[in-house]
Amino acid sequence: MQKIHGSTSPRATLRIGFGLCIGLAVLTGCGKDPSAQAKPPTPPASDSVTINDQQARHVTVEPVQLRNFDQHRDAVGFIDFNQDRLAQVFPAYQGRVRQVLAKLGDDVTKGQVLFTIDSPDLAQAESNLIATAGVRELTTRTLGRARQMLDVQASAQKDVEQATSDQQAAEGNYRSARNVLRLQGMTDGDIDRIVASHKVDGELRVLSPMAGRVTARTVAPGDFVQPGGATAPFTVANLDSLWMVANVAEDDAMALRAGQTVTVAVNALPGRTLQGTIEVVGSSVDPATHRVQVRSTIHDTRRELRPQMLATFVIRTGEPLRSAAVPANAVVREGDGTMTVYTTQDGHRFTRRPVKLGLQQDGFNQIVEGLSGSERVAGDGALFISNALALQSQ
Repeated sequence: MQKIHGSTSPRATLRIGFGLCIGLAVLTGCGKDPSAQAKPPTPPASDSVTINDQQARHVTVEPVQLRNFDQHRDAVGFIDFNQDRLAQVFPAYQGRVRQVLAKLGDDVTKGQVLFTIDSPDLAQAESNLIATAGVRELTTRTLGRARQMLDVQASAQKDVEQATSDQQAAEGNYRSARNVLRLQGMTDGDIDRIVASHKVDGELRVLSPMAGRVTARTVAPGDFVQPGGATAPFTVANLDSLWMVANVAEDDAMALRAGQTVTVAVNALPGRTLQGTIEVVGSSVDPATHRVQVRSTIHDTRRELRPQMLATFVIRTGEPLRSAAVPANAVVREGDGTMTVYTTQDGHRFTRRPVKLGLQQDGFNQIVEGLSGSERVAGDGALFISNALALQSQ
């Protein structure tokens, strides 16, 4: 066979082409799958998500409402005695208890005898009364005789003047002795009987200074009592008026003032509230809790409350605010703390909308910013919409 110079066989040509392809593949990527060269870019995250008909059956759509939101502050506290209408009853003199005439829980009137004591000091005061009454009577008769003798010129004017001075001093001592016994709760009739009988009894009757209920009794017959002891023998309180004492945050305290109306509720009276009035807002802040004590007066004519009951109160601080509102379950708290709702027009496509919340009352959130009263939002199922949007963004 004749070899033709200057030409190349088909097999050699194939080898050359294959070698060139390998070289180009190294330099330019020739031979790779085009789909494996670059990953398609991820679409940007969207604030909207669309759900199908089956999913939409589990999502309720609620209209944005216009509602009135009361401006108020809440606080927790306790019921206490009205200290302005509570009396701790002590005897004026020390002595031993003779009789106890009232029991714990009794309703008493002002001036009613609670207990009596045998008091040496009172016996001394009664003796002084009898003595001063005798001196007064003597000086009065002496003055009368001196005046009669002066009329017949049987005595001098100075004798009458001396008798007058003695009688006035005796009169003053007698009135002072009566006042001492009157301060111990004795009536003028009791004092007159002592003067008339000239009899010293020494029994001190301790009276209730006010109408109310006996809320504490610590004495029994035979006990020794004295003024200003560690514990009062009797405590009487008017239970028609009580205090509600609460500690409020220092920020809330700035909106409170005396005269505001308070609505009080206690666990012991479910479903019932009582009305009161703020009387005192504390002038200092507790450095440990940064709270301010607020005291309100509550009128409880049915006497259903008991001191030391736990209570909550609501203080109205202004006129109601009319604002856009959505159900509480329509608001979703995002991972970064943003509060959002999901608006929709057709119940299938939902758009995330950041909102600013205000008050929360009766299961509704006040929307301060972000919504108008003509929109609709996801209610039940809002959290599902939020999760679906998060998955879509991945």
